[in-house]
Amino acid sequence: MNENLHKRNEVLAHTLIEGLKSRNIEGYYASDKEEALKIALSIIPEGSTVTMGGCQSARDIGLVDALQNGSYDYLDRDNYEDKRKAMLLAYDADYYISSANAVSSDGVIVNIDGNANRVSAIAQGPRHVLLIIGINKVTSDLDSAMKRARNVAAPANAARFGLKTPCAKKGICFDCKSPDTICCQFLITRYSRHSDRIKAIIVNDDIGF
Repeated sequence: MNENLHKRNEVLAHTLIEGLKSRNIEGYYASDKEEALKIALSIIPEGSTVTMGGCQSARDIGLVDALQNGSYDYLDRDNYEDKRKAMLLAYDADYYISSANAVSSDGVIVNIDGNANRVSAIAQGPRHVLLIIGINKVTSDLDSAMKRARNVAAPANAARFGLKTPCAKKGICFDCKSPDTICCQFLITRYSRHSDRIKAIIVNDDIGF
């Protein structure tokens, strides 16, 4: 990444962290993926029960490998034949790992879901939620965050899962009602009522979708 762009992104990340703080969400700055992994592992105590949805950002920084190989009770939903059971176990986890489809620079977090397991776990259930957010997810305001979530994140995820949606074919949102749509539930997190529950690591790199 260009040095000047990296510096600009660092400033933006700290602006976002101040916005998150005003919403009772603790933010951390990571200059790269390696630092993001170190911060994540410093937050999650060994022995914790940890799980996640299909969080590409966690994979991008190496967190999934670290949890699988470390001293954690990692509930990998891919190891469960009963996917519903795996999703329900997440609600009683010590830590739920996720990301954001987009976040405004003043700290409003936007997520879209198809099965609602991810957005429901962020909203309530797990004792702690840790969000891994690449600088590419940060937008100027809530309106642009919604547009990014629908026109960038959703088409990319639909393509990743091989879904037959208009956005997967055209690259933009058609506000569809396709049987394959992953835009079923929208979660806007503007404040965390419970102190110390939601934390976010802002990574100065393009990760996730």
